[in-house]
Amino acid sequence: MIRALLTIILPLLLPTGLYLLWAIAMRRAAAAGIGDVLRGLPWPWLGAVGVVLLAGVLALLSLGFGSGERGIYVAPHAVDGKIIPGHIEPVAPARP
Repeated sequence: MIRALLTIILPLLLPTGLYLLWAIAMRRAAAAGIGDVLRGLPWPWLGAVGVVLLAGVLALLSLGFGSGERGIYVAPHAVDGKIIPGHIEPVAPARP
Protein backbone atom coordinates (compact mmCIF):
# COMPACT_ATOMS: atom_id res chain seq x y z
CA MET A 1 0.00 0.00 0.00
CA ILE A 2 2.83 2.40 0.81
CA ARG A 3 4.40 1.64 -2.59
CA ALA A 4 1.18 2.61 -4.39
CA LEU A 5 0.92 5.74 -2.27
CA LEU A 6 4.48 6.88 -3.00
CA THR A 7 4.66 5.95 -6.67
CA ILE A 8 1.12 6.62 -7.93
CA ILE A 9 -1.07 8.68 -5.62
CA LEU A 10 1.49 11.19 -4.32
CA PRO A 11 2.90 12.14 -7.77
CA LEU A 12 -0.65 12.62 -9.06
CA LEU A 13 -1.95 14.73 -6.18
CA LEU A 14 1.14 16.73 -5.20
CA PRO A 15 1.19 19.11 -8.21
CA THR A 16 -2.47 19.98 -7.62
CA GLY A 17 -1.81 20.57 -3.93
CA LEU A 18 1.16 22.81 -4.69
CA TYR A 19 -0.90 24.79 -7.20
CA LEU A 20 -3.69 25.28 -4.67
CA LEU A 21 -1.18 26.50 -2.07
CA TRP A 22 0.28 28.91 -4.63
CA ALA A 23 -3.20 30.18 -5.56
CA ILE A 24 -4.04 30.80 -1.90
CA ALA A 25 -0.72 32.60 -1.37
CA MET A 26 -1.34 34.77 -4.45
CA ARG A 27 -4.83 35.67 -3.23
CA ARG A 28 -3.44 36.70 0.16
CA ALA A 29 -0.58 38.62 -1.48
CA ALA A 30 -3.01 40.46 -3.77
CA ALA A 31 -5.10 41.42 -0.75
CA ALA A 32 -1.96 42.76 0.95
CA GLY A 33 -0.91 44.66 -2.19
CA ILE A 34 2.27 42.68 -2.98
CA GLY A 35 0.81 40.43 -5.69
CA ASP A 36 2.92 41.87 -8.54
CA VAL A 37 6.18 40.95 -6.83
CA LEU A 38 5.20 37.30 -6.33
CA ARG A 39 3.57 36.71 -9.72
CA GLY A 40 6.72 35.36 -11.42
CA LEU A 41 8.08 33.39 -8.47
CA PRO A 42 6.14 30.11 -8.47
CA TRP A 43 7.69 28.68 -11.63
CA PRO A 44 11.29 28.44 -10.37
CA TRP A 45 10.05 27.09 -7.05
CA LEU A 46 7.77 24.54 -8.70
CA GLY A 47 10.61 23.52 -11.02
CA ALA A 48 12.97 23.06 -8.07
CA VAL A 49 10.38 21.03 -6.15
CA GLY A 50 9.84 18.89 -9.26
CA VAL A 51 13.56 18.17 -9.53
CA VAL A 52 13.74 17.26 -5.83
CA LEU A 53 10.72 14.95 -6.15
CA LEU A 54 12.21 13.34 -9.26
CA ALA A 55 15.47 12.69 -7.42
CA GLY A 56 13.56 11.24 -4.47
CA VAL A 57 11.51 8.90 -6.63
CA LEU A 58 14.60 7.74 -8.52
CA ALA A 59 16.43 7.09 -5.24
CA LEU A 60 13.41 5.24 -3.85
CA LEU A 61 13.13 3.07 -6.95
CA SER A 62 16.84 2.27 -7.09
CA LEU A 63 17.21 1.48 -3.39
CA GLY A 64 13.82 0.23 -2.31
CA PHE A 65 12.72 -2.30 -4.89
CA GLY A 66 14.10 -5.52 -6.26
CA SER A 67 15.07 -8.66 -4.52
CA GLY A 68 18.35 -9.46 -2.88
CA GLU A 69 18.28 -12.93 -4.37
CA ARG A 70 21.53 -13.86 -6.12
CA GLY A 71 21.62 -16.06 -9.16
CA ILE A 72 21.09 -16.18 -12.89
CA TYR A 73 17.82 -14.92 -14.33
CA VAL A 74 16.15 -17.27 -16.79
CA ALA A 75 13.61 -15.53 -19.03
CA PRO A 76 10.18 -17.07 -19.67
CA HIS A 77 10.31 -19.70 -22.38
CA ALA A 78 8.24 -22.50 -23.91
CA VAL A 79 9.11 -26.18 -23.44
CA ASP A 80 6.95 -28.80 -25.18
CA GLY A 81 4.10 -26.30 -25.59
CA LYS A 82 4.12 -25.25 -21.92
CA ILE A 83 5.21 -21.79 -20.85
CA ILE A 84 7.82 -21.82 -18.11
CA PRO A 85 7.69 -18.50 -16.20
CA GLY A 86 10.80 -16.44 -15.64
CA HIS A 87 12.77 -17.31 -12.53
CA ILE A 88 16.14 -16.99 -10.87
CA GLU A 89 18.31 -20.07 -10.67
CA PRO A 90 20.56 -19.98 -7.63
CA VAL A 91 24.30 -20.05 -8.19
CA ALA A 92 26.11 -23.00 -6.64
CA PRO A 93 28.36 -21.94 -3.77
CA ALA A 94 32.07 -21.80 -4.59
CA ARG A 95 34.08 -24.80 -3.48
CA PRO A 96 37.26 -24.16 -1.52
